[in-house]
Amino acid sequence: MQALRPPAAMLTINQVSRRSGVASSALRYYEERKLIVSERAGSGHRRFHRSVLRRVAFIVFAQRVGLSLDEIGEELAKLPTDHVPGGADWSRLSESWQRRIDARIAELERLKQGLSSCISCGCLSLESCRMTNPADRASRLGPGPRYWVGQAGGR
Repeated sequence: MQALRPPAAMLTINQVSRRSGVASSALRYYEERKLIVSERAGSGHRRFHRSVLRRVAFIVFAQRVGLSLDEIGEELAKLPTDHVPGGADWSRLSESWQRRIDARIAELERLKQGLSSCISCGCLSLESCRMTNPADRASRLGPGPRYWVGQAGGR
């Protein structure tokens, strides 16, 4: 039976990519944006601390919540620099997302409820549906699916 070796302290970009499910090109872009950091080996190749996997997971999750990369950078800047962030540090960052997640859930619920009936009506600010969008009222609120995004009062 082969003895288990402790994991290497440093990971290559390919190892981070495989483990995180994020393309190497995206990891290089995150590094360029200073969202993650690598060290260079003697050969010039990137080497990442294992803790980068948690940062990458945070970036992926934050994007799914709807944060932009600029917002993600602002959030990551709040992490301590004197130690590898732990669970409590990551929890503090995500606490403020509750409203954003609730708004996203509400938007998805509106989409779910209106998907079959609203696809061809005033949801896209067209004059084709006189029942829910007479005189194309939704167009005054701006382009796009005003009812789906919850910005067409008086419906």
